[in-house]
Amino acid sequence: MKIDRLLVVRLGSMGDVIHALPAVNLLRQAFPAAELHWAIEERWSELVRGSGPHGQPLVNALHYVNTRAWRKALLSDETWREVLACLQRLRVPKFCAAVDFQGLIKSAMVTAASGARVRYGFDHPRERVAAVFYTRRITATATHVVDQYLELATALAPGIRCDRCFSMAHDADAEQWCDRELRQRNISRFALLSPGGGWGAKLWPAANFAEVARALGREGLPSIINFGPGEDSLAESIEKMSDHAATALRCSLAELIALTRRAAVFIGGDTGPMHLASAVGIPVVALFGPTDPARNGPYGGRNIVLRNARSTNSYSHSARADEGLQSITASDVISAACRLLENA
Repeated sequence: MKIDRLLVVRLGSMGDVIHALPAVNLLRQAFPAAELHWAIEERWSELVRGSGPHGQPLVNALHYVNTRAWRKALLSDETWREVLACLQRLRVPKFCAAVDFQGLIKSAMVTAASGARVRYGFDHPRERVAAVFYTRRITATATHVVDQYLELATALAPGIRCDRCFSMAHDADAEQWCDRELRQRNISRFALLSPGGGWGAKLWPAANFAEVARALGREGLPSIINFGPGEDSLAESIEKMSDHAATALRCSLAELIALTRRAAVFIGGDTGPMHLASAVGIPVVALFGPTDPARNGPYGGRNIVLRNARSTNSYSHSARADEGLQSITASDVISAACRLLENA
């Protein structure tokens, strides 16, 4: 199939955009001369600014589809002007094909709105109605999300084999910021803690993170706490309970990429920052509760996944604490982190 212009649709979230990178690398290798565009929420755009298999840009153009912001002001005239302008821009390139990795109604509608003659998606997407917008449907047989996305990409380019590459850009300003912040704190080697989570059931107790930080600190390894919007008080409480063995550090996404690259070990739950750490090759201690590590766990690299048998797979976004996750002890995590550090 000859493709001159191809649209990739994966609007968010952070971890899922990262999961799509090997598949998009495969598409870039299969169609090196094609214009490759990506429809994405603007806040995740730093994740897709890396290079392709042969050093060329992974993506030629980005189309910002900020559905999260639009939902907050659906009655606003400005919102609808932005939506209309976005849809008009999508049709300008006249795409030969579009591929929807997300499998939601909103992402499938973006795929259709692009005007692409051929539209690829899964035959059993996350929201079943999404499938009606595809002209070609692919059955996913793999377990892990990364491998499912690779199966979908391979449908466009059968026979192509590509390294499972998570290409991340190096932002010069972010790299300088990171070096400066670490130098000011007299930190050269550190553990990166990420206590946040998409919903309550994915949260491990803050007191446990503090205990881990204190133990690592006694071994000469300070900790830095990564936290997202609305998680300030969580980060501050861990910093205080750890007797300042851990330091909370606010950063942008580009700065988080730079910071993660420098970590000796990452400790956290099933979140975007965990998938980022795994993607850039940092040893990961992954704490799993209601989500399935076989499907959503750290992909490749050096990692130890901790999960109690009492946890069952549920993606219901419950705020109730997961008993299995809560039963993982700080000692379990400290032991796992030390094993990874010894083997580094």
